[in-house]
Amino acid sequence: MHHATPARRTLPALLATTLLAGGLLLGQTAAAPAAEAAPHRTCNVQQLKNQARDERDRAAQLKRLGAREEARRAAARATALERRADQCARADEVVAPPLWK
Repeated sequence: MHHATPARRTLPALLATTLLAGGLLLGQTAAAPAAEAAPHRTCNVQQLKNQARDERDRAAQLKRLGAREEARRAAARATALERRADQCARADEVVAPPLWK
């Protein structure tokens, strides 16, 4: 039984990786002009804020009912949603144009 040398195993793998990366780059450049038409929005900030407010209301209700652990989890989800909304709002404000423009 003849064993393949390391070069016979690595060269086809390297070639396949190179072709795959080249195909991905070509696919991204073909899709780039279509993406330029619409203004860039990372997410719906108002929707995230509404969800956070709903979670805060739910946490308050759970706390009144005595379900402390569930209220803590709902408050944590609300905090995470608010943080995400703030991050999205900042990302929309501070978006830098690509270097090639």
